[in-house]
Amino acid sequence: MDQMGATSQEADDSCREFSAVLTPYRSLSRRGFVVMMAAVSAVCFTAGLVFAMAGAWPILGFFVLDVLLIYSAFNLNYRSARAYETIAISGNELTVTKVHASGRSNSWTFNPYWARVKLTARNGRASQLLLSSHGRALVLGSFLSEDERQDFAAALSSALSSNQGQSTI
Repeated sequence: MDQMGATSQEADDSCREFSAVLTPYRSLSRRGFVVMMAAVSAVCFTAGLVFAMAGAWPILGFFVLDVLLIYSAFNLNYRSARAYETIAISGNELTVTKVHASGRSNSWTFNPYWARVKLTARNGRASQLLLSSHGRALVLGSFLSEDERQDFAAALSSALSSNQGQSTI
């Protein structure tokens, strides 16, 4: 193959990209939340009504408080689920962006050739997925399950190693 063919193959290889969005998992959908809140409200209202009819009407206020606290807790949970992380490898740049639940975001840029993925076991706690380069380390996917963290570490390591195999002219 001539020099031009090799250059065009390398150009095709350098266009390879890796992109991932990591999001926290929430097992209860919004529709499920509405159904659950309707059921909790119905049970609390019925029990509160029974107590009120028996003469213990102040208990009804505690049942209303229960419903409000459950609603607030789930709303806080859904708010924290708005956080996500994006990881993208494009050419000679690996970019990690963490978007917090508040909407604030931070970005880090690494050279994919020097970046390393490390999954470290921690005594009595979940493992930690680290992306490191030149003495800097960044924790990724802290909200992922153990299996998801291992799968993502393997995928990102594979993407980095395929990117390292490319030479640039």
